[in-house]
Amino acid sequence: MFDSLESFDSDHEWDQAENMVAEAFELYEQGQLKEALERLNLAINTGPEHGEWYFNAALALDGLEEYDKAIEFYERALDFNPDDLEILNCLGVDYTRTAQYDLALETFEQIEQLDPGFEPAYCNRIITYTEMEQHEKAEQMFYLAQQIHPDCALCFYNIGNSLFSRGQYERAIWCWDKCAELDGGHPQIHYRLAQACWVSGQGERAKKEFLIEIRKNPADLEVILEFGLFLLENGELDAAKEKFSRILEFEENHAQARFYQAEVYFLQGNMQQAIDWYHRAVQADPQLSGPRYRLAQICRQGGEFTKGVELLRQELQLSIDDTDILSAMGWLFLEMGADSDAGSCFLQVLERAEANESVFYGLGMSLAMGGEYESALRCVRHAVRLNPKRPEILLCAGWLSFKLEKWSHAIWYAVKCQVISRGRQPYRSRCLELKRSAVWAAIRRKISKNISRKTI
Repeated sequence: MFDSLESFDSDHEWDQAENMVAEAFELYEQGQLKEALERLNLAINTGPEHGEWYFNAALALDGLEEYDKAIEFYERALDFNPDDLEILNCLGVDYTRTAQYDLALETFEQIEQLDPGFEPAYCNRIITYTEMEQHEKAEQMFYLAQQIHPDCALCFYNIGNSLFSRGQYERAIWCWDKCAELDGGHPQIHYRLAQACWVSGQGERAKKEFLIEIRKNPADLEVILEFGLFLLENGELDAAKEKFSRILEFEENHAQARFYQAEVYFLQGNMQQAIDWYHRAVQADPQLSGPRYRLAQICRQGGEFTKGVELLRQELQLSIDDTDILSAMGWLFLEMGADSDAGSCFLQVLERAEANESVFYGLGMSLAMGGEYESALRCVRHAVRLNPKRPEILLCAGWLSFKLEKWSHAIWYAVKCQVISRGRQPYRSRCLELKRSAVWAAIRRKISKNISRKTI
C-alpha cells in the first residue's frame, strides 16, 4: 500500500516526466527538435525540476537557433550544477552567438579556473576574440588549445575564420584543409573552403568545394545561393539560374533567389523577364535592396526618367550603408537629370567614408547641374588632386573654369587633358574645343578692356 494519495501522485508524475524525457531524446536524435523541446517543457512542468532537463532543452533550442532562450535554460541548469564544465562551455558559446562577448569571456575563464586542461575553453575563445576583432588573442587561444589537444578539428576551423576575416586566405585554406583532414564531416567545412578559394582566385577549386558541400547538404539554401552567385560572377548564367531555381523549389518566396534570378535575365538581355522577377523580389521582401535600382536602370535605358528617379528615391529610403552602392545611385540620378538627389547620395558617401575622386567628381557634376559653379569647381579640383590622370575630370575642371571666366585655368586643364588622353577621341576634339573657346574668350576680354580704355 502507498503511504498516501499524495505520494502516489508524486511518483506517478515523476514517471510521466521521465517518459517524456525519454521520448524527447528519441525525437532529438531524429532531428525533430521542436517536438523534443515540447516534451522536455512538459517534463519540466510535470515532474520535479532536474538540471539535466534544462540542459537538454537548451541544446534543442540551440538546434533551433533560439540562442537567447537557450541561454536562459543553460543558466537555469547551472543552478543545479554550477561547476558543470559542459554547461558552462555551451553557455559561453551562446553568449558569443548573441554578441555578449564580455560574458562569454568571463564564462570561459571560469572554466579555465575550474579545469585548466579543458581544451574547449580555449578553442571557443578563438571565435569570441575573432568576433571582437582581437585576432592576436584569437591566435594565443589557438596555441594554448594546441598544447592540450593538437588534433582538434574545431580549433583549426575557428582559427581559419580569424585568418579569413583578416584577408589571409591562403593560411585560412591551410587551416580548413587540416580541419577537413581531421574531421571530414565537420559542418560547412567545404563551404568555407569554397569561399576562401573563390576570393583568392582559385576558381576551379572553389567550384569543386561548392559541389562537395551541396552533395553533402543538398537542402542548404545558403550554400546553394552562394554557389549561384559564384557562377553568376563567372558568367555561367544558365548554371546560376538552375541554382536559384532550385532554391525557389524549396522556398517559393525566397526574395534573394528571386532577385538573382532577375539578374540572370538582366545579364542575358531579357528585360521583360528581368522586370517581372525584380517585381517578384520586391513582393517577397519590400525591404530588399537592389531590385528598384535595377528597375531604375532599365527605365533610364528606355528614357523613362521620371519613373526611374522615383524608383531610385524608393531605393534610397531603404537606408543603404554600402558607399559603393550610394555612389552608383548618385551617378544614375545624374544620368536622369536629378542633380539634387545625386548630390545627396554623394554627400552621404562623404559622411561615411574616405571618398575617392569619383565621389568628388560626381558631387561637382551635381552642383554644376544646379548652377553652383564655384562649389562645383572646388569639388572637381579636389578630384583632380586625388587622381590627376583621369581626362574626363580634367576636362570637367576646364569647362567649369571656362564658365567662371578663368580662361588661363581652362586652357591649362585642356592642355593637361590632351596630354593625359594622348590625343584619344573623344577627348582630343573636346580639349581642342575648350582650348580654342578659352583662348578666344581671353582675347575678346583683352580687346574689350583696350576699347574701354580708349573710350575713356
